[in-house]
Amino acid sequence: MEIVILAVVIAVVALGTIGGLIIGSRRKKPLPPPPPTTPDITAPPAEPRVGEEAGTPRDEPRRTIEEVDLPGAPAEPGTQAPPAVEAAPEVEVPEPTAGRLVRLRTRLSRSQNALGKGLLALLSREHLDEDTWEEIEDTLLTADVGVQPTQELVERLRERVKVLGTRTPDELRTLLREELLTLLVPEFDRAVNTDSGLDTPGIVMVVGVNGTGKTTTTGKLARVLVADGKHVLLGAADTFRAAAADQLQTWGDRVGARTVRGPEGGDPASIAFDAVKEGIQTGADVVLIDTAGRLHTKTGLMDELGKVKRVIEKHAPLDEVLLVLDATTGQNGLVQARVFAEVVDITGIVLTKLDGTAKGGIVIAVQRELGVPVKLVGLGEGADDLAPFEPEAFVDALIGE
Repeated sequence: MEIVILAVVIAVVALGTIGGLIIGSRRKKPLPPPPPTTPDITAPPAEPRVGEEAGTPRDEPRRTIEEVDLPGAPAEPGTQAPPAVEAAPEVEVPEPTAGRLVRLRTRLSRSQNALGKGLLALLSREHLDEDTWEEIEDTLLTADVGVQPTQELVERLRERVKVLGTRTPDELRTLLREELLTLLVPEFDRAVNTDSGLDTPGIVMVVGVNGTGKTTTTGKLARVLVADGKHVLLGAADTFRAAAADQLQTWGDRVGARTVRGPEGGDPASIAFDAVKEGIQTGADVVLIDTAGRLHTKTGLMDELGKVKRVIEKHAPLDEVLLVLDATTGQNGLVQARVFAEVVDITGIVLTKLDGTAKGGIVIAVQRELGVPVKLVGLGEGADDLAPFEPEAFVDALIGE
């Protein structure tokens, strides 16, 4: 028994001795030399690790990314950019209306004087036989003067040329100018009536087929009135054509005129009523009502425009009803004029696109057809290219001065 205990003790001592030798051998690696007391270079500051902030002097407040003005810099993921503030539309100051047609006479004469020059060339022939007079008639008809006015003009020209005898260029120009002015009826009152005789705004209703520039003309007319010092309110009663109200409101915003509008496809008479009511409440000088111009059913158009007119007149009588016609449509424009004249009492005509056509005779024809004056003409695409119609300036542009 004693022998067994002695053997166990010897074995434990042997194992302890072997373990000590192994551990001792691992610790006997050479240690690195100690660092020098004064380093040769200055080590850079350690970069912050992920999650740590870079060192910032405590007396200087840290700035967040929202405080840093970096145009176009992308925001951090998960952050919301501040909402953009829409700038108010800049209100324009339209140019005065005085002398607009005179200023645009050159543009008008470039496109229109084919009529005047053609007539002068024919009248200047040495012999004015029947064939020449037929050519003069054809020239006038091609320019959309109309059959009846053409016949009257040719008869008067024949008579006066026969009496005149000699025909110098200056005499012929004077003769033609006088006869064309007579056909244009210069004694017509061409002022757009925007002054109410009552204590209410002047009310102007604008009618015409969609596509003639009716809504654009309404917007341009607002500019004309604002330029003349009027406080204008617009009524977007054309609810049939998509975006007509948006278009009219854009025109109004440009000159600071408010637009009363309703939902697309809404009741036009209701919008017209609200516009006139607001015009009275706000003390507006003029209320302009833009109306729908679809002609797919004549009865429907008559009913709708008639209703708009009746509803407006619950507040005050209409002061002006302007019919907008496209000068390039010629005789088709006369057909449209007849339809609208049956619906409402037309008091004045606006001819658009007069600068891009040689058919200036439509001015004579439409006045003769309706018995009402052309009051305004559109001479281009510019915002201020709507001008009061002046017969003398128009004829001078046709035949040249």
